[in-house]
Amino acid sequence: MSRRVFLTGGAGGILAAGLAGRQAGAAGRKPIAAPLTRPIPSTGEKLPALGLGTWQTFDLSGERVASVQPVIDRFLELGGRVIDSSPMYGNAEAAVGELLRARKDAAARPFLATKVWTSGKQDGIAQMRRSAQRLGVKPIDLMQVHNLLDWKTHLPVLREWKQSGAFRYIGVTHYQHSAFDELERIIQREKIDTVQLPYSVVDREAEKRLLPAARDAGVAVLVMSPFESGALLRQVKSKPLPVWAADIDCTSWAQLFLKFLLGHPAVTCPLPATSKLRHVEDNMSVLRGRLPDAALRERIAALV
Repeated sequence: MSRRVFLTGGAGGILAAGLAGRQAGAAGRKPIAAPLTRPIPSTGEKLPALGLGTWQTFDLSGERVASVQPVIDRFLELGGRVIDSSPMYGNAEAAVGELLRARKDAAARPFLATKVWTSGKQDGIAQMRRSAQRLGVKPIDLMQVHNLLDWKTHLPVLREWKQSGAFRYIGVTHYQHSAFDELERIIQREKIDTVQLPYSVVDREAEKRLLPAARDAGVAVLVMSPFESGALLRQVKSKPLPVWAADIDCTSWAQLFLKFLLGHPAVTCPLPATSKLRHVEDNMSVLRGRLPDAALRERIAALV
């Protein structure tokens, strides 16, 4: 079964709620109400529990930027808010800023997250100012130290800028298991709001110490690469979705893998990256319906 969602026979009743957004497309694409939310523990602010990554998918310029306008628009229509970027992602920050300025409906304000990814205090300050200019927002909702690069220099600056109102939240990220010990120390000893880390149905290393540490410290968890850069979906492309996936209102493999993550109480917001409208609609369906308990999460993991 592909990422496309099919309605067939008796499954129609089960799938209809999850696909209400797609079915509404011809009738004005009305947003679906009451998405699943998770709080940022440091403030209690609730965020929709699925975001949008921009790595590779939004590294666009010129006329190509407009090709992903429907993706941003539909993501926000379906209740999404968190959009994550970085200077490392080429033109992604500028593309996001351009797309948001082009929106006719300015009422749905996103939660914009980006990163500082350089060495040295002054270079970091200059880069963060460029990011704010490219995104075109004040304040930036979340500024993160990307891959812990020179974090001991940048984190004090992030705290100062948060105090001054330039940022609402601050955090750190890393994509390698070799950095998990350092991430854990920062979570436990530094006053941060979020941590972004790799976690998926086939990469569960974060469950051992990082997720419990974040829960205990009151740090929100953003998840990068929930589909292992697409490798997970390619692995199951020719496999039928298990019948019991309907027990948690899943109609695609992508939804099943995302609900595996959301079934962990420490996870705040996975950030799948895509530039395809049908994938956004499919992914956002996980904000409605039931979530797996611990036993069903293990059953999902056993599939891959």
